[in-house]
Amino acid sequence: MRTALTDLVGCRHPIVQTGMGYVAGARLTAATSRAGGLGIIASATMSLDEMTEAIRSVRERTDAPFGVNLRSDADDAAERVEVLIKHEVKVASFALAPRQELIARLKDAGVVTIPSVGARRHAEKVAAWGVDAVIVQGGEGGGHTGPVPTSILLPQVVDAVDIPVIAAGGFYDGRGLVSALAYGAAGIAMGTRFLLTTDSPVPSAVKETYLAAAETLVTTRVDGVPHRVLRTPFVDSLERSRLLRAVMNSARFKRLSGLSWASLIREGRRMKHGRDLTWAQVLQAANTPILLRAAMVDGRADLGVMASGQVVGALADLPSCDELITRIMTEAETVLERLAQHQGS
Repeated sequence: MRTALTDLVGCRHPIVQTGMGYVAGARLTAATSRAGGLGIIASATMSLDEMTEAIRSVRERTDAPFGVNLRSDADDAAERVEVLIKHEVKVASFALAPRQELIARLKDAGVVTIPSVGARRHAEKVAAWGVDAVIVQGGEGGGHTGPVPTSILLPQVVDAVDIPVIAAGGFYDGRGLVSALAYGAAGIAMGTRFLLTTDSPVPSAVKETYLAAAETLVTTRVDGVPHRVLRTPFVDSLERSRLLRAVMNSARFKRLSGLSWASLIREGRRMKHGRDLTWAQVLQAANTPILLRAAMVDGRADLGVMASGQVVGALADLPSCDELITRIMTEAETVLERLAQHQGS
């Protein structure tokens, strides 16, 4: 299936695996790209050296195109950009707000730039900077998300910009791919669906928690901004927390992480910058990487935060990335053929 996305980045199928912290490492990224999609390394939870090694590892596993997701407010963001350029990474994606100078440097070097946006005005802003495409995530998506559903946001953005638009939030099968194409998208991006594959490094016990889940909620108690996660007793306790509980949590996660109090406060202040956060939220924001790691790496579903899209309630299996992408494309072709038959009758 050829679309503006496949033409732009050189993947065989218009399916993107999003950069999920502690989940989208070299293993999952390479498996996705080998299967014909576009895998994206999540570098925000990696050191510069770890990101560089992940890029090398993907290169060893596949010659298919892949990308790296960057955090533009990282202290070493400019250095990370230079690593992508040096290693000829095909795509740079950005979560949250990218920086115009980073976009310009990547574009000058021939790297395809694809930021994620959650509002039409943000898409218009980055399109004016000259980005190559945008990922548009509706409110159904996991992790940081907005209030507008994909079915409303996607056509708004498609109509507003003249670059390829990739739809995210609520996609997991071939029917969803066809619907996104009908709205004018060039492909779909999925997080939760790729997390629940055999190629995902997430511990089995945590995957089982996802498969058994029926409900997500959007909370600001994780890091001060809307965050869609699985509803668990731990998340419910965060929802009820006050400053004292946040301080106690910070002390507990400080011990788990080995970080100094200075590091936690520095991270908290950075998370607070430009946001109207309470100090309880600031302290919790500083813990966010540890909360994610507790579940995604250590397997502590009782202690960690598990970002999840609403599609989790529709997922019941753990295919490989190859099986998943093949299934989605087969379903999409079947749907398109059926629609063509109806039109001809």
